[in-house]
Amino acid sequence: MTESISRFPVPELADLPDDVRDRILAVQEKAGFVPNVFLMLAHRPAEFRAFFDYHDALMEKDAGLTKAEREMIVVATSGLNHCLYCVVAHGAVLRIRAKNPRVADQLATNHRKAEISPRQQAMLDFAVKLSQQGEALDPADFEALRGHGFDDEAIWDIGAITAFFAMSNRLVHLTGTPPNEAFYLMGRVPRA
Repeated sequence: MTESISRFPVPELADLPDDVRDRILAVQEKAGFVPNVFLMLAHRPAEFRAFFDYHDALMEKDAGLTKAEREMIVVATSGLNHCLYCVVAHGAVLRIRAKNPRVADQLATNHRKAEISPRQQAMLDFAVKLSQQGEALDPADFEALRGHGFDDEAIWDIGAITAFFAMSNRLVHLTGTPPNEAFYLMGRVPRA
């Protein structure tokens, strides 16, 4: 493993607990590479487990929000938080899930100009406000979401994804973890 993916030690796969190593190898099998964030977080196995358990609980379900909408929240708020890793990595996932090679770039720079539905616009308006001015949320913000068909569970997911990735963004800033090169072309060009 290379030290350049983190300012902190990056463990060798062979030195990791079996469950952490198995999870990393499963991702490598599916993606064709190991995302740098997995190796960076493996430095602290208990936190690795907690991080990815919460990540999966938020991101790998379709109730209330689609998987693409969940990624939209990550990309839009990570852009505001200046997190290159999350914009590039989750932008790749978004391009694939939304089947739109333009949407991630649009959301990372200005969600109000993106090719998205009014419902998704309302979702991102809420996420952006929570990300940048959480203390200013008021009942009208919640009613705007309800007016677009979001129930309390979906609103919780919008807020929890926003909050979780604020933490993730800060961890990437702390560690200096760069995005993998493979993410840049995913969802833009056919898979080799």
